Amino acid sequence: MNFAVWRHPSPASVAGRCIGRTDVGVDRRKAKRLAHRVRQWARHHRAARVVITSPLQRAAVVGRWLARWGWKHRIDARLSELDFGAWDGRLWVDIGAAPVQAWCADFARHAPGGGESVAQLLQRCDAFLREPTCCVVAHAGWISAALWLNEHDGEPGAAQWPVAVRCASLTLLHRRG
Repeated sequence: MNFAVWRHPSPASVAGRCIGRTDVGVDRRKAKRLAHRVRQWARHHRAARVVITSPLQRAAVVGRWLARWGWKHRIDARLSELDFGAWDGRLWVDIGAAPVQAWCADFARHAPGGGESVAQLLQRCDAFLREPTCCVVAHAGWISAALWLNEHDGEPGAAQWPVAVRCASLTLLHRRG
């Protein structure tokens, strides 16, 4: 069975920054616009009026809009973006090439900035994908992990990692299990 996952609306003032767990906001109108799209998709596909979002406000604000319109909104930390540790919120140019190259050399197991490894992200993503759900609002890294799990076995290298989906875009995923 498929379920629908949307990437959150584009956050404000993050150009050139490493944004994982940094809790940045989004324009209220963009969040409401995405909530309308989720609602239309659910109506068209006769899906339950339940949305599960990351706790980070750039995703959760969409769920709060839907809750105002009578939906059930659940927050699940497993939908959070990759934790970049000390890198989070910093400019990529300030992090520098050497640390990024070290991460890419051991992409799945290295924890960038001392945060979370891609292997850990894949584990929590896999656990979430095994549970029944329909409509989700999450982050690019989480969606890339879900796409990897749906198409591959084993751990990815940096060159094989799926390209980030656009903000506010819809991705259909297969439930694991």
